[in-house]
Amino acid sequence: MEYKNAVLDDKDLQAGLNSINPKFGDFCTRVAGEAWGLPLIDQKTKALITVAIDVANQDQVGPGSPFRAHVDMAMKQGATKEEIEELLLFMCVYAGFNKAAGCFGALNEM
Repeated sequence: MEYKNAVLDDKDLQAGLNSINPKFGDFCTRVAGEAWGLPLIDQKTKALITVAIDVANQDQVGPGSPFRAHVDMAMKQGATKEEIEELLLFMCVYAGFNKAAGCFGALNEM
């Protein structure tokens, strides 16, 4: 199920953001929805970029962690688990092996 806009068209994602806090959810949906609506980079690539940012920021653990949501988003846009794993391997070089290791652990739990 690929969306034209991975934020504005995914009502489950919006519900998840709203469950953290309704104002936070609304803000994220509006601002991220606009960024995801920019036309030059396709939705799958944007989703893979967000996963890479999660690796660099170590955002794979704890309440409200975006890693799982972004992996789910990438898969909804056509990315495979193998592509996510390759991305994590690639990120070892640029973000650090320890950061990628935690994300591999989170990915394996999904």
